[in-house]
Amino acid sequence: MKKSFTHIVIAVVAIMFFFNLQGQTKKLTLTDAAYQNRNVFPERMFNLQWLTDNTFVYTSQNALIQGNIQKTNRDTILKLDDISTFLIQQGENSLKYFPSIQFTDENTFIFYANNAVYQYQLSSHSGKKINSYPAEAENVDLDLSTHRIAYTKGNNLFISDNEKEIAITDDKNPAIVNGQTVHRNEFGIEKGTFFSPKGTKLAFYKMDESMVAEYPIVSIEERIATEKPIRYPMAGEKSHEVKIGIYDFKTEKTVFLKPIGDPEQYLTNISWNPNENYIYVAILNRDQNKMTLSQFDATTGDFVSVLFEEENQRYVEPQNGIIFMPNNATQFIWQSQRSGHNHLYLYDINGKLLREITQGNWDVTTFNGIDKNGQKLFFTATKESPLERHIYSYDFKKGTIAKLTNEHGTHHAQFSPEKSYFFDVFSSTDVSSCYKIMSATGKESKEIQSLLTSKNTLADYTLGEMTIDKIKSDNGVDLYYRLIKPVDFDPNKKYPVFVYVYGGPHAQLVTDSWLGGGDLFLYYMAQEGFVVFTLDNQGSDGRGHVFESVIHRQVGQQECKDQMAGINFLKQFPWVDQDRMGIDGWSYGGFMTINMLLTYPNLFKAGCAGGPVCDWKYYEVMYGERYMDTPQNNPQGYANSSLIERANQLQDDLLIIHGTIDDVVVWQHSLTFIQKCIENGIQVDYFVYPGHEHNVRGIDRVHLYQKIFNYFDLHLKN
Repeated sequence: MKKSFTHIVIAVVAIMFFFNLQGQTKKLTLTDAAYQNRNVFPERMFNLQWLTDNTFVYTSQNALIQGNIQKTNRDTILKLDDISTFLIQQGENSLKYFPSIQFTDENTFIFYANNAVYQYQLSSHSGKKINSYPAEAENVDLDLSTHRIAYTKGNNLFISDNEKEIAITDDKNPAIVNGQTVHRNEFGIEKGTFFSPKGTKLAFYKMDESMVAEYPIVSIEERIATEKPIRYPMAGEKSHEVKIGIYDFKTEKTVFLKPIGDPEQYLTNISWNPNENYIYVAILNRDQNKMTLSQFDATTGDFVSVLFEEENQRYVEPQNGIIFMPNNATQFIWQSQRSGHNHLYLYDINGKLLREITQGNWDVTTFNGIDKNGQKLFFTATKESPLERHIYSYDFKKGTIAKLTNEHGTHHAQFSPEKSYFFDVFSSTDVSSCYKIMSATGKESKEIQSLLTSKNTLADYTLGEMTIDKIKSDNGVDLYYRLIKPVDFDPNKKYPVFVYVYGGPHAQLVTDSWLGGGDLFLYYMAQEGFVVFTLDNQGSDGRGHVFESVIHRQVGQQECKDQMAGINFLKQFPWVDQDRMGIDGWSYGGFMTINMLLTYPNLFKAGCAGGPVCDWKYYEVMYGERYMDTPQNNPQGYANSSLIERANQLQDDLLIIHGTIDDVVVWQHSLTFIQKCIENGIQVDYFVYPGHEHNVRGIDRVHLYQKIFNYFDLHLKN
């Protein structure tokens, strides 16, 4: 075990012991657990950003505060009243809270208010409206260089240029969608518009869903319920077709890229070159096992060349576009999992690999930038431990990596313009939230200033002791777990067990962060007398491509074996009541919950599955086919993973919860499972949340937690 990891376990136990000595008396409520009580949140800094390499700002108590790395005193440079006075002079309403702002230089920032974008000058305490957009606009995207705004209304794309609206598309068919996310937000796709570096052109997605079957979503808002169908491409069925358009503001014309290949292929990770004459797209085949990084002419849309290809027998999942080196438009950085872990590579524009920047059995999780001279690159990675995230620099000349953060935990960085310093924002198992300024140069990184260390907002609460450690899977892989003991734990007693599971890709539940990465509801359950256990099985995030992709074409198989290894580990403790164990999870965790009940009958006394995937043939193309291939090509895998086909094997008490307008795991999943249970004379408890999508948010989450707690309290304590 690594020294840093041992530190985690010791620190967690020590801090919980210290808190217990303080004699906390408060108990968590379900309102606390659902984060409806703001007082349980760790303290945060808002609008924290760099002005220069030495100065920075943040907002506090409705005022803008300026700091300097060379002194600890702070200056109030702007108040909310100043902004409100300016807005009133513009004939607009004042603001109740300081808005989110973005500095464009050390004297000027922009902010949004009243469907408009404003520019404010600190030196003169004056501002102006620089553009506006309609109240019904969605997907608003501002170009800082020209102040043009791209936005959508319905399924069409518009531009506001100096408050003049320009229609970029005019598609009458609502199944043709412009300027929005495509491929159901997979492959790192977070938006649908992409301004060129100088703002002279706009690339945008155009998605044709007309060939995709409409899926019924029923709204009960009206007296007579109405159907509001969505286009939902299920695994193995017809998928939508996507194009990339480029609108030229000078010619006022749009051209479309001309990629080679199947119309159902995925067009991802759109990137511009600095000169705006080329655009780059990571093109993934529908089988998701081959990616080509392709170059296109941004003026004509013509295909230019393939820079390189990546293939994997399981799947390739590009998540990040190319990043050009500063002052060198002939080289760029590419992120890839080709080695089994996500790493950084340096290429030239002809597709020649120049250097493997990082390598090893760890993942780069965030690319943080390159200094202006192209001498140092900064990134966040799991190099120390899969549980932690630290900030590192890479020296191009020496080819060496330096660790820039010190305390164990999960770190996030925001670098100054010259990359000399960075805000280190982190939490750990014993620090709820901490903000520091760290140096990024020299032989050793050092702390320059401490900005904020949050008080422990849970210090007055009685919390169960939490530990993080690891066990071995049946195939010899380390698996990390989090264990929370009941409050006032007595090793001579026997306690019921509450297992919380997710187990799927893109999620890591056990981390060296505040509360060990756990939700407050888990601590609520420990408070109410449960041993609470969570294990990140193979197939989950944070451990590399090989660890995650073991589920390929056979979801639910290795995951269950790993979870069972965790259960067997728990059973060795005399204070664990093996006859009173329950399991709970949502989405992939809902799938895992029911899967565990069916695979190991009578192991658990009760389970609760929220929004569960019950048969992967009902799930969408992009995610579903990546991990399961198509039902046509993998019939046995789909049959083995289907919970519906095994519903007749259910022997334990089960509560299923689903949102009635869930557009991710559609309602059909759990309804079909329930129908199969009815056909087999099996009783199942069922609850729905009307008007909720794939999760239950807001104040209704208190109701959800009460429902889950009541179920396990009933079945595991009586």
